[in-house]
Amino acid sequence: MFKHTHPYQPFIKETTKKLIVGTLPPPRFSTGNLLEKDVDFCYGSYYNSLWLYIDHIHHLKLRYDNSEEAVTQRKQFLIEHHIGVCDIVESCERDKIDASDLGMKNIQLRNLIGYLKQFPNIDTLLFTGGNSKNGPEYFFRRHIKDYGIRLELVSNDIPRIHQFVLPVMASETKPSLPTERLIKTVSLTSVSGAANMSISSIPLYQQLKANNPAFNTFDFRVMQYREFF
Repeated sequence: MFKHTHPYQPFIKETTKKLIVGTLPPPRFSTGNLLEKDVDFCYGSYYNSLWLYIDHIHHLKLRYDNSEEAVTQRKQFLIEHHIGVCDIVESCERDKIDASDLGMKNIQLRNLIGYLKQFPNIDTLLFTGGNSKNGPEYFFRRHIKDYGIRLELVSNDIPRIHQFVLPVMASETKPSLPTERLIKTVSLTSVSGAANMSISSIPLYQQLKANNPAFNTFDFRVMQYREFF
């Protein structure tokens, strides 16, 4: 049995407005056996394309290696754009040492609601996956049940958008402050290669592909992620 513990603390600043929420990086990031093009930071796997999409959208010319400069580039982007990262899984156990979400057992979740209360400028959660079993939205729904919170559907188009009301403790010193916050959640198409099959069945993708045979799943994700990054 492999104990898979998240190698990174949440990356959140006082100015953070959007929070990227995934599950866990591949086990090699916890054991320190990085590949040559991996970056030792959140979503640093070269085979996880999130930073490739962001790089393409913003023309950042990011490094893809184990250097400290590569980490600094990504942190600077997140800070400048008021984006943070807080994956929802703290640890799990695995029979097989791989990055499969379905392979996680005895899962310990992070207190994401607690982080939202700690950082009051956050108004949007960007899930890197939908409500499939052991995905980030799936775990978040499980997490918020303990707080009596439910997601309200805003848009059923891809990416699906929900919202929820986060109660805020009333301030005795500043009674004019709001006692609740409206938080939006966006369930982006997963960055994993396994999601390519589901993308190919989406009518919008099929239409764009028919109009331009060169259009591919990378282009589809870039088109989707551009609005939120």
